[in-house]
Amino acid sequence: MAQTDTSRLENFPVSWFATVMGLAGLTIALHKAEIVFELGAQPSILVLALTIAVFLTLTALYILKATRYPQRIKEELNHPIKLNFAPTISIGLILISIAVLPLHQGASLIVWSLGTFLHLGFTLYVLSVWIHHTHFEINHMNPAWFIPIVGNILVPIAGVQHGFTELSWFFFSIGLVFWLVLLTIIFNRMFFHHPLPGKLLPTLFILIAPPGVGFVSWMQLNGELDAFARILYYSALFLTLMLFTQVSRFLKLQFFLSWWAYSFPIAAITIATLEMYQRLDAAFFKWLGILLLVTLVALIAGLLVRTAVAIRRREICIEE
Repeated sequence: MAQTDTSRLENFPVSWFATVMGLAGLTIALHKAEIVFELGAQPSILVLALTIAVFLTLTALYILKATRYPQRIKEELNHPIKLNFAPTISIGLILISIAVLPLHQGASLIVWSLGTFLHLGFTLYVLSVWIHHTHFEINHMNPAWFIPIVGNILVPIAGVQHGFTELSWFFFSIGLVFWLVLLTIIFNRMFFHHPLPGKLLPTLFILIAPPGVGFVSWMQLNGELDAFARILYYSALFLTLMLFTQVSRFLKLQFFLSWWAYSFPIAAITIATLEMYQRLDAAFFKWLGILLLVTLVALIAGLLVRTAVAIRRREICIEE
């Protein structure tokens, strides 16, 4: 029996906002390519319009859910896995502010301010839940736990250009320190405990995002391609290589919204690679950047089609 519209709204997951992260990442990557390769066309503007439209639509639906089913929101904010996707809302705002920056600095500043301080609230809330929980276990740990805390690393990308240098250092420091802490716990969980369930396997790609985004943020804060910048970039590149060698495992997975976890990390390493090419003018980074960009465009297109099919088949927004 088909789900009613009411029940589908009740089961509308906050993880939907991961689609905004992927689309915004594609927007920023395309804009970076337009600059680096001096392209006349600007497809990034069209993708930005789609990103904003998706964000506004998802926000309206989630507010409606919060109004009608507040208990469901409360359950998500205390769930060991779903909790970590709530900050995708604030991260989406920060990424949109980065994408809007080349077009309108004032609008970017407003969106960046809202996203930044909303994310600080999510960071404090999630840490409080982690510290005082009564029901979390090591098997609940997965790379999605990076999202709430490590998302702080994104802030400097637009923050520095808006003139908030010290505030940007504050958020970068939070993200960097907790990335190392969480990375250790996650590898402990994967090496010495049960493997991740199929539904969460795509979140392994989130491992790429912290060093990839960290590299881009560090270049904003520091301005030089120094030793630490190279460590961040090459660690992200290695993780990308490691995960792509296991692509056959990922292709066998049933579709879930968690597939969108592939998108933003690939966007992050694409942007970082184009930045390396811009700094070094080396052919290796040029062609790697093109390859990653083509992969990203194909991936996002595939995810959009597969998500549309899942919506039509009513495979999403159902009771889990």
